[in-house]
Amino acid sequence: MSEIFLDDGQGGKSRALIGALGDHAEDIMALAGSDKPLPCVTDEHIWSLHGSRVADILPLDPIFVPRGEDAKNWAQLASVISAVACQNHPRGRPIISLGGGAVGDLAGLAAALYRRGTPIIHIPTTLLAQVDSAVGGKTAIDAEGEKNLVGAFHAPALVVADPDFLTTLDARQMRAGMAEIVKYGAIADADFFDWIGRHGRAVLAADPNACAEAAGRCIRMKAAAVEGDVEDRTGQRALLNFGHTFGHAIESIAGLGTVLHGEAVSVGMLLAARFSAAAGRCNMETPEQLDALLRHLELPSRLDHVGLGGQAPALFEPMLKNKKNESENVTLILLERIGKAVRVTDMPRRQLRDFLSAA
Repeated sequence: MSEIFLDDGQGGKSRALIGALGDHAEDIMALAGSDKPLPCVTDEHIWSLHGSRVADILPLDPIFVPRGEDAKNWAQLASVISAVACQNHPRGRPIISLGGGAVGDLAGLAAALYRRGTPIIHIPTTLLAQVDSAVGGKTAIDAEGEKNLVGAFHAPALVVADPDFLTTLDARQMRAGMAEIVKYGAIADADFFDWIGRHGRAVLAADPNACAEAAGRCIRMKAAAVEGDVEDRTGQRALLNFGHTFGHAIESIAGLGTVLHGEAVSVGMLLAARFSAAAGRCNMETPEQLDALLRHLELPSRLDHVGLGGQAPALFEPMLKNKKNESENVTLILLERIGKAVRVTDMPRRQLRDFLSAA
């Protein structure tokens, strides 16, 4: 079992536990304060796979939402808040999220808004959520065709990442989560990047020890990035967005929910690495190293791998709308080398447009 603490942005700490859910039931119930069932935001597919096991461990009252990105909208946000309110749920007792990144985003935002802030406990069931999205406190829904347009920072009181949940994921979902793992090595830890090359296939096979090791290392790197910059104001946390500016644009032009977030990030990382080289921020060996690892793990690395071959120029307009941009120029996370990323806030639009036109 691993225990990791993260800055919650309010002078306290958010806690992440890696290990069997049953071993941490007391931690959850200590926050619950009583045996009364806790509202649990999930979807019917996740509940069919894991509901009986989780309900044997914790008293839960499930609130069902659609699968995937279809859960992240105004209607579902209102529905979750209404369901919690109908339970007369008090402000101090936590809401549970059981599922992947989309469920966590929705449940986290509902918790942030309900009674002006109610604790959220994430029990992530996908690799992507366990290594990245469940920790750090970002919550959001999609609106006006834009991913994560409406959101809040609301750090979870607790995250329990149980590798056993990952045995039910299909290969596509595991690869989507692996993209976020690769991201951490690319931006912050060259040794971890090499570890992924050696052990990444074991993670993809849902080996519990490899998955726990990957989750622990990723969460520790996220904790370091979030420390003192929970609300993404200083640029320190922004390095975690490597591949995401390109990736969110990919999701946008494909139609939200068509391409998995991790798939878009995977392609977006290589685009960002190649742009880094084109802009003189790194040598050509850096994108080649990243490309080789993505290929080794059978992750998508090109637009045609996600059904968008020849559409690189179409990424330009969505990238201009990215909320990280601070001026007329474009803000991007670029690589200086494997294990070292930099935030660039003054990238000329023309340079990006020319790169995409030739990509």
